[in-house]
Amino acid sequence: MLFSHEHPFQISTLLNLVLTSPALHLKAFSDSYWATCPSSRKWGSGFCIFLGKSLITWRSKKRAAVSKSSSETEHRALAATTCEIQWLTYRIRDLQVSFTSPALLYRDSQSARHIASNPTFHECTKHIDIDCHFVCEKLQAHLFHLLPITSINQLADFFTKQLESAPFQRLLSKHGMLNIHAPVYMEY
Repeated sequence: MLFSHEHPFQISTLLNLVLTSPALHLKAFSDSYWATCPSSRKWGSGFCIFLGKSLITWRSKKRAAVSKSSSETEHRALAATTCEIQWLTYRIRDLQVSFTSPALLYRDSQSARHIASNPTFHECTKHIDIDCHFVCEKLQAHLFHLLPITSINQLADFFTKQLESAPFQRLLSKHGMLNIHAPVYMEY
């Protein structure tokens, strides 16, 4: 990305927002889908991260491999989100801004939350051992709090699932996005 004349203004605006809003924190939503592609049965994951009420990063990715376990897909998605939270935390600290509380990470998968908070590993989690250790280490270091969320409130579904119109519109508004093609009525 090339540095433009607008970047110093944007950085200044971001710093002003962060410094004048002490209650800002990172809030992340992470989800995955397992074997839903009918032709390949590959899995994918997605996440979105907010700074305060502003969506600052998101990712949706279809994976190259087929997974035999839904727990594996859930935990690997959790690990990818944890990496992004860690990277964002470091970048924001580089701007000499610190958070008063850890990031909040919302998951609708009970198995992923259980594996992340349980440092004892079993034979069934051996194939995702590195991701498990990484997530557990960051959770114990208080990089984030892992919290449950109902599937209907999972904002990452926007990036991982085909949604019908009503759920799509509901999640669209929760992301703070506007329909730029909607008619605008102005009073004169």
